[in-house]
Amino acid sequence: MEPMSANKGQSFYVTTPIFYVNDAPHIGHAYTEVAADVLARWHRQRGERSFLLTGTDEHGEKILRTAAANKVSPRQWADKLVEEAWLPLLETIDIQNQDFIRTTEPRHEKNVQKFLQHLYDTGFIYRGSYEGNYCVGCEEYKTDADLIDGEGAFAGQPVCAIHSKPVEKLQETNYFFKLSEYADKLLAFYEANPKFIQPDSARNEVMSFVRRGLEDLSISRSKEKFDWGIDIPWDDSHITYVWFDALLNYITAIGYGEDEEKFASLWPASVQVVGKDILRFHAVIWPAMLMAAGIEPPKQVFGHGWLLVGGEKMSKSKLTGIAPSQITDTFGSDAFRYYFMKAIAFGQDGSFSWEDLSARYQAELANGLGNLASRSIAMIHRYFDGVLPAASEFTDEDKKVQQIATDAVAAADQAISDVAIQDALTAIWTLVDELNNYITVQEPWVLAKDESKRDRLATVLNTTAEGLRVLAVLMNSITPKAAAKLWSALGAGLGSLDAQPIGDAGRWGQLPAGAALAELEPLFPRIETDATEAK
Repeated sequence: MEPMSANKGQSFYVTTPIFYVNDAPHIGHAYTEVAADVLARWHRQRGERSFLLTGTDEHGEKILRTAAANKVSPRQWADKLVEEAWLPLLETIDIQNQDFIRTTEPRHEKNVQKFLQHLYDTGFIYRGSYEGNYCVGCEEYKTDADLIDGEGAFAGQPVCAIHSKPVEKLQETNYFFKLSEYADKLLAFYEANPKFIQPDSARNEVMSFVRRGLEDLSISRSKEKFDWGIDIPWDDSHITYVWFDALLNYITAIGYGEDEEKFASLWPASVQVVGKDILRFHAVIWPAMLMAAGIEPPKQVFGHGWLLVGGEKMSKSKLTGIAPSQITDTFGSDAFRYYFMKAIAFGQDGSFSWEDLSARYQAELANGLGNLASRSIAMIHRYFDGVLPAASEFTDEDKKVQQIATDAVAAADQAISDVAIQDALTAIWTLVDELNNYITVQEPWVLAKDESKRDRLATVLNTTAEGLRVLAVLMNSITPKAAAKLWSALGAGLGSLDAQPIGDAGRWGQLPAGAALAELEPLFPRIETDATEAK
């Protein structure tokens, strides 16, 4: 995708997967939320009409079993988890979502039924029998290729490769969606839209899967088995398969079936962010469902990698889950957001460690950006009574800073268009590093001792302040709290930080000379605790 900074009013609709409420969120869930939030905030700062949807998936057998184990109804369990865990998560990691959908809401349930009825009426759904291996954890039938040999208590049994638990043999008469008819249509769509599935490794995997042929998809479960789900509209002895129900949240939340104007203004989604373990649902089943209904598929499905702890995927069931608050209580939400976006290439697996988090916090945030901002603004207070001095003649060194700022804005904006958030931060940090180097070389504290070099001192500090202005705009999507503190010290007379367009950030000389700078709160306070105590 090309950068779209100038496209005022263009809609940018980004979604997270809706998360299963069988347990509280861990940092793997929060990682997905932050990535989608960064994209939404950045596109909004471009001047686009940006809309972030997240929410919870509350139907299915796994929820029913979890609720029963906790001696409450499925609805009571979902309500408790949403109120006590999932909504608070958004505050913990500073997510600025425009909507939060629950699949138990009437706006979702009734429009899922409309969608189903339409497919049934147009001949894409039929009744049939099926026998297969079902993983309750995935809420999915598994092929033999999806299974591995169990270990420990499950030795000698086939287990799900994702959950490492035995599958269940099921034989049912259900309703089926004619997914098998869509293999060629999907392959043609992938070829015509090479950016639909990203990264490329994920695209190749999905295309290989589809080329092997697709089987029709069971989209209902008999109420004789369990009854926690949305009724099939023409047969209330069956409920809707939880994935068929859940995928539709992306359109029921924005008006499908009842607010066509809103739906048309946001759909197709710009980017649907998902974990790679649920990529096939989103890149195969989801576009086929939409095609059958005569609805355009999303523009892009982006399958990010897993967060690994000790070499294993983050998992509550394997006791490797870490609550986001364990990190934010010590390091703050900005550091959480920065670390996971910078330390891991979006689309690849990445390992989390407390030591790496602590080291990056100190080196890159506290010493890198935080110290740069505090000493630059402190020198303007010390040498110019807190009033931004005017620049005089620019030297080659000053012009180099300006060029690096311009280049950083362009490179970061392109990286966000490519959903390469780590690359965006790498581009932004070229300016952080250049400004730190510039101050070291220019030595404003030495210039301040020589009255004849007063103009040069003014130019150096004006240059550093302008560089910080650029950084405040660029970091607003990633570390919004720190960016707001920096802007409150710098941005008098320029309006709100959110109103500063990304595309204009690199234009030099926007801070008005003579403006009074406020004192700067510490952006990233030093943390004395060592990495192991942080846990």
